[in-house]
Amino acid sequence: MKTKINNIIVALFCLVAAFTFSGCDDDEDDKVVQETGTVTDVDGNTYKTVKIGNRWWMAEDLRSKHYRNGFNIRKSQVDSVNWSEDSIGAYCEVFDNQQNIIGQFYNFNSLTNSNQLAPEGWHIPTDDEWRELEQYLGMNAAQSEQNGWRGSSEGDKLKMSAPEGWTKYGSVWGNNESGFSAAAKGCRMFNGGWGDPGLFAAGFWWSSTQTSDDKAFYRYLDYKQSNIFRGEANLSYGFAVRCVRD
Repeated sequence: MKTKINNIIVALFCLVAAFTFSGCDDDEDDKVVQETGTVTDVDGNTYKTVKIGNRWWMAEDLRSKHYRNGFNIRKSQVDSVNWSEDSIGAYCEVFDNQQNIIGQFYNFNSLTNSNQLAPEGWHIPTDDEWRELEQYLGMNAAQSEQNGWRGSSEGDKLKMSAPEGWTKYGSVWGNNESGFSAAAKGCRMFNGGWGDPGLFAAGFWWSSTQTSDDKAFYRYLDYKQSNIFRGEANLSYGFAVRCVRD
C-alpha cells in the first residue's frame, strides 16, 4: 500500500512539473520578437533600425555631414549669426562632458533642402508619423493632437534603458520598450546658443511638418517627465533628426 501511494505522489509531481514548464514555454512563445536592421547614409555611417508598429525607424540620431546627393551640409559650430540666419540648412556637432562628439543637430532648413537630408529610401518623419508612433505606444488619438505634455509613460518607452543617457529623477525611468533608444543631448537655440540643461536632461527631435513661415512641429523628452511634449519651434533651432523608411 505504501509503495502504491508513493507511486501516485510521484506521478502527481511529474504532472504538475510538466504543466509548469509547459506554461513557461508558452510565455516565451508569447513574447514579441522585435524586428531590427540597419541603414547606411551617404557618408558611410551605419545606423541601427527598429520596426515599431508598422513603420521602420532609425534607432539612432542622424549624423550625416552631406545631403543624399553628396553635397555638403553647411557646418555652423561657433558662429551664432550664421546659425540663426542660415536659410539654406546647417548642422553642428554635439559634445559630451569629455568633449567627445556624440551627435549632430540640424536646423529645419536642412530638412527641407532640395538635396534631401535622409538616406536613400528614408525620409524625415511627419508630425502625423510621430503621432502614429505615440498612439502605438499607448497615447490616445485626442491627446496626440494636443500641444504640450501628453500621454503617460510613452516617453519612457522611447528613452534608452536607464541609467544610460538620462539623469535619474524619482520614478521616471527609461525602459526603451520601443527600441527607439532616445538619448538626452539637449538642443541648440534659435540664436545659436546651447540649451541648458541639455546633456542627460532633455532631448529634441524635428518633424518635417512646418506650421507657419517660421515654425515647425518637434518632440521633446525630459528627464523629469515620462510623457512626450509636442510643440512648434522656430526654424533656426537645432534638434536631432530621426528618419523613417519610405
